[in-house]
Amino acid sequence: MLLTIHHDIRYRYAAPVTYSIQQFRVTPASGASQIVRHWHVEAPGKLDATRDAYGNALHTLVLTKPHNEIHVSVSGEVETEALADGRLYDEAGPIPLEHFTCATALTTPDEAIRDLAQRVPALDTSASLIALAEQIAQRVRYVQEPAQAAGTAAQALARGVGDARDHAHLLLACCRAHGIPARCVSGYVDANAQDAVTMHAWADVWIEHGWISVDATQAAFAGERHCRVAVARDGEAAAPVRGSRVGGKEETLTVRVAFESRIDQ
Repeated sequence: MLLTIHHDIRYRYAAPVTYSIQQFRVTPASGASQIVRHWHVEAPGKLDATRDAYGNALHTLVLTKPHNEIHVSVSGEVETEALADGRLYDEAGPIPLEHFTCATALTTPDEAIRDLAQRVPALDTSASLIALAEQIAQRVRYVQEPAQAAGTAAQALARGVGDARDHAHLLLACCRAHGIPARCVSGYVDANAQDAVTMHAWADVWIEHGWISVDATQAAFAGERHCRVAVARDGEAAAPVRGSRVGGKEETLTVRVAFESRIDQ
């Protein structure tokens, strides 16, 4: 599958911002499930490129002159392939697996999460991960609106509603309750022609001596319509945009993603 992606990020401020720093994790890397043909990030200033502790491509933008807007344009093409039962044929990676068994503020399990995790007694096969994802999809209704996002895995389960990141955090929390390494993935997905395309979140789980990539929102393995961008212990550390500013008063954020997928000949 050939994915063509255009991603626009635009901040507008009610008053001039005198200083801002933004970090962007919006650049995919070639790997077991995808090959990046070309990719470009355009910003209103110099982008300092490096990699974070997880190996994700990280761009930092610092603006020191007054500005009322920041517009970042991201575009490129990525060739993807289907994964057999969601399996990524790569090694564990540079981070010890034990790091991904530790809970974070967003994925700390409470009694309700532990009970949910025990509904699938043995998370030791690809099929058992799908069974857990189905349980999550049944218990937490999916919504796209950022304002409806619960925040933490425990809050999402208690409310019964959440976005893709909430679903991913619940899957992480359940896996870690079993002592199984799991990491959050952020990226793009062409999920349904009727839905607006946005940044998405899913999870990698280490079982059967490898990472299995599972989209809890779809209760299915991540596949050729998924474009991986960043991995981390939770969605906050893998967030596509993080930053801070001085001044500006009220802020308006507009995000648009245009996504075209076609079978690569």
